[in-house]
Amino acid sequence: MWAAAAAARVRDGADLDITLVAPDDELVLRPRMYEAEPDRATVPLAGLLKPIDVRHRRAWAERIDVERREVHAGGDVLGYDRLVLATGSRLVRPELPGAGLLFDVDTLRGARRLADHLRGREGFTAVVVGAGFTGLEVATELAGRGRVVLVERADVVGPDLGPTPRPSIEDALDRLGIEVRLRTSLHAVEPGAAVLSDGTRVAADAVIWTAGMRADALTEQVPARRDRLGRLAVDRWMRVEEPSGAVFAAGDVAAARFDDSHDVMQSCQHATPMGKTAGHNAAADLLGLEPIDFAPAPYVTCLDLGAAGGLYTKGWDRQVALSGERGKEVKQWIMRRIQPPVDDAEQLLALAGMVRLPIPF
Repeated sequence: MWAAAAAARVRDGADLDITLVAPDDELVLRPRMYEAEPDRATVPLAGLLKPIDVRHRRAWAERIDVERREVHAGGDVLGYDRLVLATGSRLVRPELPGAGLLFDVDTLRGARRLADHLRGREGFTAVVVGAGFTGLEVATELAGRGRVVLVERADVVGPDLGPTPRPSIEDALDRLGIEVRLRTSLHAVEPGAAVLSDGTRVAADAVIWTAGMRADALTEQVPARRDRLGRLAVDRWMRVEEPSGAVFAAGDVAAARFDDSHDVMQSCQHATPMGKTAGHNAAADLLGLEPIDFAPAPYVTCLDLGAAGGLYTKGWDRQVALSGERGKEVKQWIMRRIQPPVDDAEQLLALAGMVRLPIPF
């Protein structure tokens, strides 16, 4: 969506057709899918695209033919001069007995299924598998409504978040009464229970899988270098390193450099400016205008910890800047900022030009 808006901003009256291929009528604010009512985290695409004259082709993109410059979607073949691939990432689902019984918050459909399943249940028990970023937010949100067992195969919670914020996270889990099982993995799912690797059978109303993400499989149809997560290598203009030079990538399918030591994370704080940069440069490339460099804001982490507040960290070593209620305020501020304005072309296009949004905390 932000790539399309940025391209529309660059177009500025020029003869340039912009089409967004997406299967649904809503923009899903994926970082909010852990919330109790995920439908509140959606925005109608019509209210975003029509005011800026962007077409919406409601379909799944099924195949990309880079040589012919074509996208096959919903039975149609769409030709392109420049393509921005922004199909995101997918949860890596486990192969284990009863996997079909697992819940997740990876998509709106999955989050709705979980919310509907738990709605109206008193004192439910939920087993959350994975104590990473998503697992922590899911577990701490659910802890306000039922018993939560958090399962993590590593020997610490938040293994990818590093040691600095861990004491604050552990304190929040203790305060919320979340039972943590470390050095443990999920062995199987049964109706009404989770079977763990240590042989424990935990009675559960829902078993929720949150472990592991990988770039959408469409990246495999682009002849270019990919990283271990399946993300396409891109240059500082978000152009994919492939023969035609006509493909740009953004969001969770793109492995952009953040600085000399880090690649971007699969997160909205990087996906949004990547989308804006890719859309701008795809349009500028066709109109003979100067490209812009991808220039992300300083790296931060904002973690919702339910009734225990939140955690706001700065830098790649995640130094804790704010915690508790102040940390929660920052999280809520960011969640408001990622929601684009509806039926307001002027404001949307202005935001599309602000690749680097300052965070006043």
